[in-house]
Amino acid sequence: MFQKQLMMRRVLYALTPIFLFSVYLYGWRSVAVLAVSLILGSLTEYIVEKGRQKKVSEAVLVTGVLFAMALPPKTPLWVVAVGIVFAVFMGKEVYGGFGRNVFNPALTGRLFIYITFPTLLAASWMTPGNFGAAADTVSAATPLMMLHSGAAAELRLSDLFFGLHGGSIGESSIVLILLAGVYLVYTKTASWRIILSTFGSAAALSIALDLLGVPGAFPALKSLMSGSLLFISVFMATDPVSAPKKTPAQVIFGIVIGTVAVLLRLFSAFPEGTSFAVLVGNTFASLIDELVARKPETKGAAA
Repeated sequence: MFQKQLMMRRVLYALTPIFLFSVYLYGWRSVAVLAVSLILGSLTEYIVEKGRQKKVSEAVLVTGVLFAMALPPKTPLWVVAVGIVFAVFMGKEVYGGFGRNVFNPALTGRLFIYITFPTLLAASWMTPGNFGAAADTVSAATPLMMLHSGAAAELRLSDLFFGLHGGSIGESSIVLILLAGVYLVYTKTASWRIILSTFGSAAALSIALDLLGVPGAFPALKSLMSGSLLFISVFMATDPVSAPKKTPAQVIFGIVIGTVAVLLRLFSAFPEGTSFAVLVGNTFASLIDELVARKPETKGAAA
């Protein structure tokens, strides 16, 4: 049924420990969200590709997992269903299927439901517990919400690093995401240039704003370890289809995403700007590729 794609399988391998940790934090909710996302995402692609007499790509499994892991754990399952169908159909299939999408499909679906159902998603956070113990009854502020409310002193770096806090299903554990990034770079599955330029530019801007004492700026280290910044740097920005292909373009692409993400976090109405930042980068990816590919004209040629 699925068209085999080794690169996509490696991404799934890298995501597996992060997902298992989310099951430890949120219990059955993580499993339910992932199941709905995978089943309906694969079914949507199957229906469309059957009409084209093509197989379903294993890339849709990556889209389904990334979409699920970008959501709050208590997201209503019908909202998950709406989002993943939109992600696969409007974010991928309308462009012609695998390899032709302009935008990251998982983030396309995530932003669609984020804008359409903001109140529902805002009430879908959970306090993590041992395999979801007592987590279903308590909503919790995420680290980014605490930073926005001025409660940065209450955040412990150790909790942020090991993921012992609330947040989206896949964004919690910095250490697991770092290990996944090392694996993807080592296997040449993800571009280290995009990862470093995305996270590095966000780090540089966050540190500069913090040191300059810009009103509203967050403590740099806690800001960088909060939210989905590292997760999107490793898994979303590096999507080989919607990212630039040229080496210099990949660096510029990462800088665009990292700086836009930090600016949106601080100065927009959205507590987390990473999804918007990646789609902004996707918008200009082809243009950046084209610009860096142009060779300057020689004086003789110009004459």
